[in-house]
Amino acid sequence: MSYDRVRQFLYHADWLLITVTLVLIAIGLTAVWSFSPPTSNLFVKQIIWVLLGLAAFFVFSLVDYRIFRNHGLFLMWLYIVGVLMLGLLLAVGPITRGVRGWFELGGAGIQPVEVMKLILVLVLAKYFSRRHIEISRMRHLVISGLYVGLASLLVFLQPDLGSALILGAIWLAILFFSGIQRRHVAIFLVLVIILAAVSWTWLLLPYQKTRITGFLDPYRDPRGAGYNTIQAMIAAGSGNIWGKGIGYGTQSHLNFLPEAETDFIFSAFTEETGIIGAVILLGLFGVFFWRILKIGIHAEDNFSKLYVLGLAASLFAAFFIHIAINLGLLPVTGIGLPLISYGGSSLLMTLIGLGILQSIRINSRPEVG
Repeated sequence: MSYDRVRQFLYHADWLLITVTLVLIAIGLTAVWSFSPPTSNLFVKQIIWVLLGLAAFFVFSLVDYRIFRNHGLFLMWLYIVGVLMLGLLLAVGPITRGVRGWFELGGAGIQPVEVMKLILVLVLAKYFSRRHIEISRMRHLVISGLYVGLASLLVFLQPDLGSALILGAIWLAILFFSGIQRRHVAIFLVLVIILAAVSWTWLLLPYQKTRITGFLDPYRDPRGAGYNTIQAMIAAGSGNIWGKGIGYGTQSHLNFLPEAETDFIFSAFTEETGIIGAVILLGLFGVFFWRILKIGIHAEDNFSKLYVLGLAASLFAAFFIHIAINLGLLPVTGIGLPLISYGGSSLLMTLIGLGILQSIRINSRPEVG
């Protein structure tokens, strides 16, 4: 870690993006502190993850991103390791709330799918950046789809439908901006319809089907499938303009709203800070995604542009799905809000991804404004 690299970081990093990221993390810490059960140590754990994540962010900002662009074999090994982790999780992982989604390591939960999201962004960026001239060939759609399909299937079997959808969103974002032909898009859409029909008939578990149908009319089963959706909408709406105040949200603190520190943190946050707090939070995310895409626009090579696109798709898909679920617009799938919800693996991998993003900005010429 040379002085020159540190100096480059200080002079050329996107400090507006860094500032917004730190503000979002601070909001997340405040929310986790407010919504965590009194006897838990979730807040302390989240602080530790924040410190680890910020350290990783700084390190990856100083590492030249070209190490990923120029070493495809290394990325393939990362992908293999990610797939093996997901497979091992299905075989021996502990069941938590009906899902095999975490390894328990020293009292901390490690979620392999969060690692796989970043690995897929890197692998797909590398794959398509080398083949952008011949991207119209159908075989590239198939091969890249196999990369994503295998990982998505292993995640779906946990079962974690929300994360599987995010892996698909990463692929679609990179694919559609890589020059795919329209007839291939049509073929893909037909395959998606067929896969959806097959999944509904043979793959989805009964409770997953109930979630999908229940959100359309949650009051049909207000104490069952519709309960979470109803409580989330009540929490989001009861904050009115200014909110009830930090620490005074009745839905979360009286345990009407489940998983207030993770899956429903937006609703709980809106209850305590009101519409004003929600608008400020959404505005911060708007700046956050704007700065990410700005770095991609000014990146100097196809790998960098596709990496930024994939990272933005991953984070935006999680952001959009989380908000939509909390407002009762999508079925409950258990997706946290990036940088806000409690969860060490998600926070750590997001900050590593943002570190690589900063490296792209620092090492790209001409300088990004």
